[in-house]
Amino acid sequence: MDSLPPVSRRALGRATLARQLLLRHSPLGPEEAVRHLVGLQAQNTKPPYYALAARLDGFRPEELSALMESRAVARIVTLRSTVHTHTARDAVALRALAQPGAIDRELGMFRKGLAGVDLDRLAALARDLVEAEPRTPKQLREHLLREWPEADPQALSVAARCLLPLVQVTPRGLWGSSGQVALTTTDVWFEGAADGTADLDETVLRYLGAFGPASVKDMQAWCGLTRLRPVFERLRPRLLALRDEAGTELFDLPDAPRPDESVPAPPRFLPEFDNLLLSHADRRRVVPDEHRGRTWTGNRAHRVFLLDGLLAGLWFLEEAEGRVTLTVEPFGRLTRADRAALTAEAERTLRLTGPADGAYDLVFRAGE
Repeated sequence: MDSLPPVSRRALGRATLARQLLLRHSPLGPEEAVRHLVGLQAQNTKPPYYALAARLDGFRPEELSALMESRAVARIVTLRSTVHTHTARDAVALRALAQPGAIDRELGMFRKGLAGVDLDRLAALARDLVEAEPRTPKQLREHLLREWPEADPQALSVAARCLLPLVQVTPRGLWGSSGQVALTTTDVWFEGAADGTADLDETVLRYLGAFGPASVKDMQAWCGLTRLRPVFERLRPRLLALRDEAGTELFDLPDAPRPDESVPAPPRFLPEFDNLLLSHADRRRVVPDEHRGRTWTGNRAHRVFLLDGLLAGLWFLEEAEGRVTLTVEPFGRLTRADRAALTAEAERTLRLTGPADGAYDLVFRAGE
């Protein structure tokens, strides 16, 4: 590896954008895209829709809603103990894979509020409740408090979520008609059609296919697991070893796309929490140092846009009296060409996700 020239940060960015379907709008269907991307970050209900609108040619939000209603995809806590939209198979398999990592660590954070609580009994009671009918977190807390009145109410519902693979049932997450969170188990929701734990070797290969080239620490940041070095070493004969400008060892699939760093990267409008920004320990391939931390205000994450493959600003949506306004807020000054390209992509985003009558406004705020 030491004889290999380092891969530039810009080249790493281009490779990741290619894997993330962000260099050109992909012809993949939504279910195939969700599978390829190993899920979509989904703390809020709309980000998966905007994530696919940025990536797929001709995507319509109703397509993803239909997949959710048919239970081909679902919302569930998996990687990093956060809510993702996954295919049915991945919802079950990746949830099991993620359990001993961030999910168990989250449960540990609430141990103080669970003093005296028999976790095995809690899991059994919660399973009976949500399998009888979908329950909201509030309903779960109320039932579990009857058994453990001295426990912290939030800790009880968090424990149920951490101990059981709980799906957020529809209409939660549907485009234009999302309801409150209600939960049942994957066994009930998928009627036993999806089972098993993800193979760790296969998951490493899938991660590299969607986010590579990447280091061991990058994958650990993505999934919330630790001590993955032995897995990469086991797979080393099947992988290409590279290094970045800082000398960090990176791994990749030998046949995965690695475009030249000069390949154009068109503007893209991404949702808050997009996995492109959250799935590497070193995010500088897409997040310049000078813009680190600018996608958040307090606890609120903002939607972002890319220019030339890099984080370059924020975008906001407001709706009043049936009319949508998309506001573009760049971090710096825009060239005339940048503004024209952003306008074209913003209008495309609005055509795909905006009101049916096309009533929208596009506003640019002055950059710094």
